[in-house]
Amino acid sequence: MNEKLIVCHGLSKAYGHKAALSGVDLEVGQGRIVGLLGPNGSGKTTLIKLLCGLIQPTTGGLTIDGQAPGPETKAMVSYLPDRMYFANWMRAVDLFDLFRDFYQNFDYDKALAMCRSLGVEPKDKLKSMSKGTKEKVQLVLVMARKARLYLLDEPIAGVDPAARDFILHTILTNYNEDGTVLISTHLIADIEKVLDEVIFLKSGRIMLHSTVDDIRERQGKSVDALFREIFRTQPMEGGLY
Repeated sequence: MNEKLIVCHGLSKAYGHKAALSGVDLEVGQGRIVGLLGPNGSGKTTLIKLLCGLIQPTTGGLTIDGQAPGPETKAMVSYLPDRMYFANWMRAVDLFDLFRDFYQNFDYDKALAMCRSLGVEPKDKLKSMSKGTKEKVQLVLVMARKARLYLLDEPIAGVDPAARDFILHTILTNYNEDGTVLISTHLIADIEKVLDEVIFLKSGRIMLHSTVDDIRERQGKSVDALFREIFRTQPMEGGLY
């Protein structure tokens, strides 16, 4: 077991002539809650997909617990994509059965308990659920695993502001405390209070990697305020950060 759970060296990814990530050097330890923060198009989802092994680097490399993304790392990584990818005819319990068969670290009873706390009826079909409820089901599938690395791509973007604290509480009280949670978001003010450290991405490059405490002590401001200062020359979609 490596002290550094995620290690990236000179990591780059291009789609045709467009660079999504450029020369990323990054180390993230165990037992951390990390915010992956940046405007739309900054490379957040690309980095997460590289960590999942869904796409391959153009140059450079990365490891998770000392291993390149592959069959071994899939057993230790729990991924929440930014889009629902399950068939609408399925029920939540069908998905729980599927995940129990596929992942040895999936806790079926925990999934049912999380459904109760989130107000989700696990025997309902996905097609009868609202967008927000479907996203809660996806969250349950991810957080019911005892994973080493949780990769959450915009987990609170699809829920109303009143539900965001509840979602964050669900994440905080259900992840494997020996594991690390990497949360991609542009809703920084909502999530800042749960973070140990942050990574600022802009145009595929890391602008800042720091602990939240260090930002507050050295900069004398919140993560949200520092982010707005660094990125104020770059308009955000919908006015959101």
